Amino acid sequence: MAIRQRGLAEQVCGVVRRATIIADCERLGAVDLATGNLGSAIRGADLVVLCSPIGQMGALTREFLPYLEPDALVTDVGSVKGPIVAELEGLIAKAGGHFVGSHPMAGSEKTGVHAARSDLFEGSLCALTPTPRSNPEAVVRIRQLWEAIGARVLSLTPAQHDDLVGRSSHLPHVVAAALANYVLSPAHPKEQGALCAGGFRDTTRIASGSPEMWRDIALANREHLGRVLGVLIEDLQEFQRSLQQADSPAITEFFTAAKQRRDAWVNPSATASAE
Repeated sequence: MAIRQRGLAEQVCGVVRRATIIADCERLGAVDLATGNLGSAIRGADLVVLCSPIGQMGALTREFLPYLEPDALVTDVGSVKGPIVAELEGLIAKAGGHFVGSHPMAGSEKTGVHAARSDLFEGSLCALTPTPRSNPEAVVRIRQLWEAIGARVLSLTPAQHDDLVGRSSHLPHVVAAALANYVLSPAHPKEQGALCAGGFRDTTRIASGSPEMWRDIALANREHLGRVLGVLIEDLQEFQRSLQQADSPAITEFFTAAKQRRDAWVNPSATASAE
């Protein structure tokens, strides 16, 4: 949708899993042409963007490789890069194409074409994860693509990316899901849900995301996610001990540090001015 509105491609073709939404994809302006036929969509394409759940990307790539044009660019929007890059880079190179991993840090818990927005990437950050095997021109062109639709681009190695988003993206989703599962459990009194207000809604919003997508993300980044989850559990246990001991200074410091760090992240210019 963003590419079409900015006139960055002669034609945008979307591959859909359900024939029932083909007409909606075209009517809403997400694509020029929607189809369930992967081969017809890939044939003749200069750029292929994989937007499926991570667990499907390998199989989809193997399926479309016979139709891939020489020197075609391939990227993805997956939230985990290490295993995706390791699997796809060589496959696509053997077929004569060029793969560069991407992860736009934008989106919401909503899914499907009806939730699409052409301005989604404006002002967002997109991580690129080139490797020593990456074609330099392909890296430049993929960077230009994301910049052309409004994103800022940060280059990282796949391992750096997965370590960082394990903390900032994947861990928060696990926490949100755990809160939703626990607090809204049918084991609690029926009045429990009525007492869940804005704070609970904000904290658990992302738990409404696609279970299939987040299952694949958690499994693909399980090494990094498992490690940072262990650190968080230790931090919570430390806070629990402070509560048990009625340690007022430690509890105050816990909340004070959290406020200061988040405020500085939300408004870094104000923090710099204060300093």
